[in-house]
Amino acid sequence: MILGGDLGGTKTLLALAERDAAGGIRIVRQQRFASANYPTFEALLGEFLVDRPAIDSACFGVAGPTDGHSAKLTYLPWSLVAAELGRRFGIARVTLANDFAAAAHGLPLVEPERIVTLHAGQPIEHAPRVILGAGTGLGVAGLVWQGDGYRVIAGEGGHIGFSPQTTQQGELWRWLLARNGRVTTEDIVSGPGLARIYAFLGGRPQQPDEIGNAALADTDPLAREALRLWFECYGAFAGDLALHWLARGGVFLAGGIAAKLMPKADRAPFIAAFLAKREHRHLVEDMPVRLVTDEELGLRGTLALASHCG
Repeated sequence: MILGGDLGGTKTLLALAERDAAGGIRIVRQQRFASANYPTFEALLGEFLVDRPAIDSACFGVAGPTDGHSAKLTYLPWSLVAAELGRRFGIARVTLANDFAAAAHGLPLVEPERIVTLHAGQPIEHAPRVILGAGTGLGVAGLVWQGDGYRVIAGEGGHIGFSPQTTQQGELWRWLLARNGRVTTEDIVSGPGLARIYAFLGGRPQQPDEIGNAALADTDPLAREALRLWFECYGAFAGDLALHWLARGGVFLAGGIAAKLMPKADRAPFIAAFLAKREHRHLVEDMPVRLVTDEELGLRGTLALASHCG
């Protein structure tokens, strides 16, 4: 038996799985938890493993930096030590991975119908790829072909300083700078970032999903403008990452917010900002942009990693 987990600031997904004869992975039990309801990850995991199943190996994707042995989540008071988790729950091999590195490992396991092309481009086989996604934070990972497969390179690209591209974005940057000091891209391109944009435009405090739903239903002009500006900032950052990685293999958008909003929203602000790279526009025009609608991508990646280390 193997165990995988996708640990985020909002939700945690856990799954027990078995390897089949063909080398595939079959999930036998899966559960979703509200992360904030648990003081520690050990408390949450103990509830999931109450029957103490025999587990050979486990991998947990964490929303924050990790060396594979220990991690502290960025938006939760959780600290994880792989060896301690192994001892407490009787798991021989436990490893930790950045959540978007895990998502990158999950890409080969996604069903084709769960990937939507937003911009076709001219993909090149085995060329670099980049995956990013907005949720509670903003995750990023790169993929570089090496030998017979892609090597995943984890990072904390969401914490790159925000670079305004329009007068309105400059005003947003100054508004946030006055309140928080240094402004990162994650401060804007995330769920909390959508709420900040809405407040910047003059809206009363609301949850990101309320703003997104109002924008899609066209019941609140301010919400519609907030979502347009949010997509514009998201597209500009995705284009910057595409240039950094020369991602002719594709730019993949993951995370719950994009999966929920992009299929129904106007994508034009995102694509226009993605392509607005001045003399390098011709480069990003050839880079495919694909939306991954599988919200269990990170969980699939951790199961793949657990299977490989088992």
